[in-house]
Amino acid sequence: MIIERMKLGVIAELLSAELVPGEGETVAVAAAREVGGVAGMESSGPDRVTFVANPKYAGMAKESAAGAIIVEPQFPAVRAATLRVKNPYLAWAKAVAAFHPAPRYAPGVHPTAVIGDGAVIGDGAHVGAYVVVGEGCVIGEHAVLLPHVVLYPGVRVGARFFAHAHAVVREGCVLGDDVVLQNGAVIGADGFGFAKDGGRWVKIVQAGAAVLEDAVEVQANACVDRASVGETRVRTGAKIDNLVQVGHGSEVGENTLLCAQVGLAGSTTVGKDVILAGQVGVAGHLTIGDGAVATAQTGIPGDVAAGAVVSGYPAMDNREWLRMVAVEKRLPELLKRVKALERE
Repeated sequence: MIIERMKLGVIAELLSAELVPGEGETVAVAAAREVGGVAGMESSGPDRVTFVANPKYAGMAKESAAGAIIVEPQFPAVRAATLRVKNPYLAWAKAVAAFHPAPRYAPGVHPTAVIGDGAVIGDGAHVGAYVVVGEGCVIGEHAVLLPHVVLYPGVRVGARFFAHAHAVVREGCVLGDDVVLQNGAVIGADGFGFAKDGGRWVKIVQAGAAVLEDAVEVQANACVDRASVGETRVRTGAKIDNLVQVGHGSEVGENTLLCAQVGLAGSTTVGKDVILAGQVGVAGHLTIGDGAVATAQTGIPGDVAAGAVVSGYPAMDNREWLRMVAVEKRLPELLKRVKALERE
């Protein structure tokens, strides 16, 4: 569903923002003016709301024809009306949600769904077409399982669980309240464990479950493996991007972000409020401290201290890595100078 029109005064109230009128209009006129949606700075017109959270777009904002711009309280005056709020990026997220509210799914079980013996489905839950709910599963209130979702036997999911089409939760896994699984996410698949027996590999049974605490989101085609023993745990508020691999027996801390194509080898412990940017690889059996940041394509072979910002391979302090990259670009020039000196 899309909301077609909304007054700026209503938007300001939703965002808890101060509405400052644009050139040639009063607060009352600005508040009564309607807009039809949201857009990026480059494509905004009089009928759209946009935002500025990055200073590099401040110049564009001065000449913008947008109907209104979400900005920080101290942002300089511009031609357009402004919605002034402490966190413009968060306010922008709320504005997008206001114009594009999530679809609602009616409670009930589709006739093509297969519900195993002893499964318990909470009040208000929606179980879509061709969903499979295994024996002994427990599904919380107001959960939504869209077509072709599969819950293996013994799975427990909390209230307002939302699983998009083709998400899979394996046997015995436990998911808290407000967990979201995007399309193709797999929770609790076997960890990658094998023991050598002469010339062949023997599979190690992966007997432990995967546990996702409250408000965790796992995006498309990401995998959180089950543990060989014990558990793999993703703590409250963590967000896992597309194509991420969380290895068996790992722990991901509260409100941590694992961005696209991050890979955690088995038994990795990642603290809270950590950010691992795209394609970061982490060796197993190590610890990344609270609040650490690894920039894109960092390779982490050892422990990372709390609050550290690391880059490169092997991972090193980000400032040192930047200096090394700057020097590396000058290597051809430096080589010429060395050869010239040798000739002299």
